[in-house]
Amino acid sequence: MEEQEESAFINHRITADPNQKPMRIDKFLMEKIERVTRSKIQNAIKFGMVKVDGEEVKANYKIRPNQQINVHLTKPHDTSVIVPEKMDLDIRYEDDDIIVLHKPAGMVVHPGVGNFTGTLVNGLAHHLDGVKLDSGLFAERSGLVHRIDKGTTGLMVACKNEHALAHLAKQFFDHSVTRKYQALVWGNFDEPEGTIDEYIGRNPNNRLQMHVFRDGEGGKHAVTHYKVLEDLYYVSVVECMLETGRTHQIRVHMKHIGHTLFNDDRYGGDKVLKGTVFSKYKTFVQNTFKLIPRAALHAKTLGFDHPTTGERMLFDSELPDDFQQALDRWRKYLETRKEKM
Repeated sequence: MEEQEESAFINHRITADPNQKPMRIDKFLMEKIERVTRSKIQNAIKFGMVKVDGEEVKANYKIRPNQQINVHLTKPHDTSVIVPEKMDLDIRYEDDDIIVLHKPAGMVVHPGVGNFTGTLVNGLAHHLDGVKLDSGLFAERSGLVHRIDKGTTGLMVACKNEHALAHLAKQFFDHSVTRKYQALVWGNFDEPEGTIDEYIGRNPNNRLQMHVFRDGEGGKHAVTHYKVLEDLYYVSVVECMLETGRTHQIRVHMKHIGHTLFNDDRYGGDKVLKGTVFSKYKTFVQNTFKLIPRAALHAKTLGFDHPTTGERMLFDSELPDDFQQALDRWRKYLETRKEKM
């Protein structure tokens, strides 16, 4: 199982019965949606995640016949098999509401088939043991509002209460969260920056891959802004800023424009895609693959409004050693190449 970054929401569309009697919206939704707490419903209403006929409502709003209700709630996860595990979590910030941490490469975020232990959630379960959480919050979602791939390193945020979770979920939903990644990709660019606005969905020919669907005939809307930070001739370092958070978004969008992530075996980046045919060069690339045995992607910057204080918080993280070593190796190769020209 591979964890993926994706919107953490499920959308409930409900139509009130023709004979529906007036009923408070919060009570109505409690009856209509399974496995949901009253506090979760009330927080969703508070942060504008519940709309009736397209308009936001308050908790005391009374439903009428034939009305259309849209509700966005964080997706529940089956965490019944979670075993708290003591592990050295790289926590960058923590208070009564949130935890910001740095995930290493190779760590799966959520338990699942083949990964019931050793996940970030197992570590959080141990770390939060004894911390007073809202009823059912950790059991349902482990306080996480977003995910990143198993092979990707970088910053994530977890919440300790329903208020914080709803507040952060709303920010992710509104695309007001700052998420900047650094990636090493194949090839160089004609333009120093750009925007990729292409729909992404499951590849019908390979269920392990995501795929760009032209003209929106499939998939979900996805937007990635990119800027070239360094041109290393056969590869480039780019900063990618996510406007949306679809599964494998950066990996798929970069491949779509001809710049597959370096050593991304899922999308063909673990082959020599740019460069010479000389065996010496191929050996150099293979040795660089060994330095970073994963897709070269790092969640470097994370910014959001604090759920209680409202203060804008911005966190930045250093490139992990394997990424840095691969970069240094490419830089040295480029210097050597220039000396021979």
